[in-house]
Amino acid sequence: MGEVMKMKTVCRSCHGGCGVIAHVNGGKVVKVEGDPDSPISHGAMCTKGLAITQVAYHPDRVLHPMKKTDKGWHRISWDEALDTTAARFSEVIDKYGPEAIIVGQGTGRDYESHFSRFGNLLGTPNILTAGHMCYLSRTGATLITCGNLPVCDYENNPECIVMWAVNPLWTNPDEYKGVNFWRAYEKGAKLIVIDPRKDFLSKRADLWLQVRPGTDAALAMGFFNVIIEEELYDRDFVLAHVHGWDAFVERVKMDYPLKRVEEITWVQQDLIRKAARLYATTKPAGIHWGVPTEQTNNCTDFTRIAVGLMAATGNLDAPGGNVFHVPPPVRKVSEFSAHKALSAEQQQKRLGGEQYKLGARMTFITPKCAWDAILAEKPYPVKAGYLVGTNPVVSRANAGEVYRALKKLDFLAISDFFLTPTAELADIFLPAGTWLEQNHVSENWKRHGYVLARQKVVEIGECWQDHKIFMELGKRMGQQWWDTVEDALGWLLEPTGLTWEQFKKIGYLRGDMRYYKYKERGFSTPTRKVELHSSILDKWGFDPLPKYTEIPESPVSRPDMVEKYPYILNAGFRTPTFFHSANRNIPWLREIRPDPIVEIHPETAAHHGIEEGDWVWIESPRGRAKERAKLNDGIDPRVIVAEHGWWYPEMNSPDHGWDISNINMLTDNSHESMDPVMGATNLRVLLCNISPCEDE
Repeated sequence: MGEVMKMKTVCRSCHGGCGVIAHVNGGKVVKVEGDPDSPISHGAMCTKGLAITQVAYHPDRVLHPMKKTDKGWHRISWDEALDTTAARFSEVIDKYGPEAIIVGQGTGRDYESHFSRFGNLLGTPNILTAGHMCYLSRTGATLITCGNLPVCDYENNPECIVMWAVNPLWTNPDEYKGVNFWRAYEKGAKLIVIDPRKDFLSKRADLWLQVRPGTDAALAMGFFNVIIEEELYDRDFVLAHVHGWDAFVERVKMDYPLKRVEEITWVQQDLIRKAARLYATTKPAGIHWGVPTEQTNNCTDFTRIAVGLMAATGNLDAPGGNVFHVPPPVRKVSEFSAHKALSAEQQQKRLGGEQYKLGARMTFITPKCAWDAILAEKPYPVKAGYLVGTNPVVSRANAGEVYRALKKLDFLAISDFFLTPTAELADIFLPAGTWLEQNHVSENWKRHGYVLARQKVVEIGECWQDHKIFMELGKRMGQQWWDTVEDALGWLLEPTGLTWEQFKKIGYLRGDMRYYKYKERGFSTPTRKVELHSSILDKWGFDPLPKYTEIPESPVSRPDMVEKYPYILNAGFRTPTFFHSANRNIPWLREIRPDPIVEIHPETAAHHGIEEGDWVWIESPRGRAKERAKLNDGIDPRVIVAEHGWWYPEMNSPDHGWDISNINMLTDNSHESMDPVMGATNLRVLLCNISPCEDE
């Protein structure tokens, strides 16, 4: 055994950013461990990051480009793969225009800048991301409300933390790492947890609000009712820096008395009052919210109300509250992405752009618009696709429709690690490198004030990092790119005066943080204030004041369905092992979670003759999925909690059992169910029924 080299890099097995020391021996990574010098993870790593060697060296990983023929997949060269893809795309562009190609990604592997640049230079406005219901949706809503994304400032010891529909210890989402929350909590911060399900955090909370799934916006309005009635708001801040306060107060008083909020949310009035008081009177206080609040038709309104709570209590851009981090002086993703290269004429062709104006402003489309254009060819046909690091057959709502749409495309190219159910529908497979095989100025799209050096520590097979794939395919399409990935990174770093080689040695850069920036220049909105009355939404013809809208499929909105579908399905439950549909084939992680789990209250299970460990059918009007029962008295008997992302890599059939335990067989993606300005899919909350699987 030769000498082991220790190389520093940055993880991207989930949302990314954790510092890693990779142990390399003979050109192979034999172990990874947390880097104690990391400024954002402090040596911590989660199960997904620690299992990266089982991903990188998995026997089923595709290590070379492939082409599908009538006889199945066979190996080809990179030149043939890229030339074929470029030729097929060019044929589509010549016949139908570039808008007939969708370019899509999932949660991403930190290639957002290159992904967007490729799409913009290609000329297609039809960029498909998770952003319509995840992260970009909160960014878009905060941009029109306060001009930036406010992030909970754990570094400056909040005295109160509102953990709203998120568990950072399991998910480490985006700007956050669970270790930083835990440090603040252990220093004595008061904790308010808002979650339909009792879990590790709610058991430790000072207050746990067991909200009806999907009603978070109403609960936030209940907080406001208390804060206004008891005059717990920061009067000076409100007078100087809030636009539309009086009209908003009138709406809160008229439409959201605590009695009505209790009826909507199932949270008792006295508990709402205690939580609102604790948050408003404990300074500083931060709100940390998660994607369940965004994956409903209330996506935009909840975020706007949450920002309003931060502002009204004087916690916006205050140390220990919710702050606007100052980025380091690298070039922004928006500049790299060449958004201006997409002509006004092409922007007008964005699918759903006139309907979902805030989504269009964030330069993405909602997936339903893509599936409609493929299947019905309206408002124009979509004929080809390039999907990168995404498995929409499993991860998108109304999975049956997604499958039919992708199967109908004339040409589909996929970049990924494995032949997923989605990849099996492709014509060309481009093998992507893991984060161990990547050079990148990582995190440069996040709003936590850092960029970090992810350096390539190993090369495996013929795999290329996605950045290189975008660049080389783009060049074949006549696009302007740099000669190498490292040249492009040098351009990103140019304002710092550092080369890529220099930055790699430093490891990270942090912006010079300042607080209360609004005192100098106001907020980056049309009125220079926090806009509870949105001048932008008003101009677009939408309700300018935030509100709660009843979930499209609930016992309240659809009483006609309750007899057949009596339960509220809370879909998308996260685990510490899987990242959406990834990792079902990773031995360490699958051993921890061998089967898909549906959580059922013991009373509800007994009513249906279901016992712990039984296989259960979960059914909605759109389809059904099979998951294994786990009894949990920490959920309401009227609620069913189910995992998402399940398929069976071990099945040898090309579909890998994508429709057996896939909770998105049940979910709805109808336009009527979406957030009206963002296009967010109501992915989380719907009506269902359960029954034992008699065949098991």
